[in-house]
Amino acid sequence: MSAPPTRARIAGAVPYVSQGVCFAALVTRIPTIQDRFDLGEGALALLLGLVPIVAGVGSVLTGSAIARWGAAATLRVVGPLTPLALVAVGLCTASASMPLLVVSLVLVGLALGSVDAAMNAHAARVESAYARSIMASFFAAFSLAGIVGAGLAALAAGTSLALWAFFVIIAIVLVPAHLVAGPSYLRGRAEPEAAQESGSAVVHVPWKPIVVIGIALACVYIADSAASNWSAVYLTDGLSSSETVAALAYACYALTTLAARVFVDRGVMAGGPVMLVRLGGLIAAGAAVLIAVAPNPTWALVAFGILGFGAAPVIPLAFTAAAQHDPAGSGVAIARVNVFNYVGFVVGAPLIGLVADVSSLPWAFAVLVLVLAVVALLAPAFRVRDYARG
Repeated sequence: MSAPPTRARIAGAVPYVSQGVCFAALVTRIPTIQDRFDLGEGALALLLGLVPIVAGVGSVLTGSAIARWGAAATLRVVGPLTPLALVAVGLCTASASMPLLVVSLVLVGLALGSVDAAMNAHAARVESAYARSIMASFFAAFSLAGIVGAGLAALAAGTSLALWAFFVIIAIVLVPAHLVAGPSYLRGRAEPEAAQESGSAVVHVPWKPIVVIGIALACVYIADSAASNWSAVYLTDGLSSSETVAALAYACYALTTLAARVFVDRGVMAGGPVMLVRLGGLIAAGAAVLIAVAPNPTWALVAFGILGFGAAPVIPLAFTAAAQHDPAGSGVAIARVNVFNYVGFVVGAPLIGLVADVSSLPWAFAVLVLVLAVVALLAPAFRVRDYARG
């Protein structure tokens, strides 16, 4: 018997919280890893670039598992993998073994991609059971957990606590949380009826609408990657701000993203996802203009906040839109569109760096105007049959 939707919704938020904490804890302690292994900028970029590439592979493989065994069963298996992979990274810093570091980062990538695909597929099933928009609430939990995780990492960095011990503490908290949440996931086979009768797990999901939605998703993640990797550099190098002020740029972006996601579901029910995605893309493009022409750090901080506000609706609504092209709820569409998440993340930071090298950082952020305008143009692909208005 399936868990009540409310219990499934609460349980389904656990992997989002876990992913948010783990991702923030890892990226905020990258300088520690860099110092421990004496990595140059190029070597570090190659290692970190490996993670989203492997994550894409993990997402696709997990999509096949979801189609065969269902989102709930798959999520119960892969859910604890990210905090455990984080422990592996921490232990590598204790041994200073470069081969083990590479292996552990591959495990992190596989875990991130697998859990992302499974938790989004499960959230889409819970949202379908609710018959109204709730996807953004899961991503709001992710955003809040990321802020908490970054804060915990900052506190730990100021103590003598070893990195491996910090990651072990995170795993001690999160792994049991996954185990407790597992029985309340919304269970049930995900295959279409024909596949159930034949015993086959082959699921046919059209590629074209998934690619269109995925392009819009990748564009938002390009902006997200630019904000996370280059916002502080832009304020210090381009606007001569202090490092303390520069660190606030991504904080403004993250906080407004969280605040907006709290209200996205209500906005969808009031005006429909197409309107919200189009408006979000235009606001984000306008924010990129403000960033590019910012005359001082205060202006830039406000602009990064507006960027987060505009980008907030697109990511959760992309997964809801993808699920519309998978009536059987197999999770294949979710896993496919999830790959574009990592495409955008991989492209974003190098794109800004490349344009900045040949021109300047303001022009690099100006390129995001065109990227985010694509989101507004592709907004019709986000239409949802069940509760679209207008």
